[in-house]
Amino acid sequence: MNSHFAIALALASALAAPALLAQTCYPNIRRSAPDVRYIVNARQGTVLDKQTGLTWKRCVEGQSGADCGANPLRLNWGAALSQAAASTFAGYKDWRLPNGKELQSLVEVACENPALNATVFPNDPSYWVWASSPYAYSANDAWDVYFGYGHSNYSNRSSNYAVRLVRGGQ
Repeated sequence: MNSHFAIALALASALAAPALLAQTCYPNIRRSAPDVRYIVNARQGTVLDKQTGLTWKRCVEGQSGADCGANPLRLNWGAALSQAAASTFAGYKDWRLPNGKELQSLVEVACENPALNATVFPNDPSYWVWASSPYAYSANDAWDVYFGYGHSNYSNRSSNYAVRLVRGGQ
């Protein structure tokens, strides 16, 4: 095999492989979601946010175990709302999709990929996650948060995004 072909093959393989990004945190930025803010119940798979009083499911839907392994389930907005309403995780029947402000409260401003406390919420997919909040200017859109960098946006309700459940509040 000639060297140009070998280089091209190696480059094509590298580009085709999924990139595994490690979380990057910046020490010069004050943590917005430090470990002490949360109480993790590893046995139940829940997290109490002492700042907001909300209880979160530690893993996004489709993930499980203490390390939140496996690929997340991705649903459209209507299915995400139904999934949350039907959940009986850890014996609770009051799970719901968080509103936009609640979901945004999880963002760790000092980190990216994910912009989330990775100790408390391990193996987060750094992906778009649905909020229950509809977008006021379009009946076809709803709010979401991208946990790669922690920003909010609105998207078409037919998009398939991850689902993180919450209980309490409101």
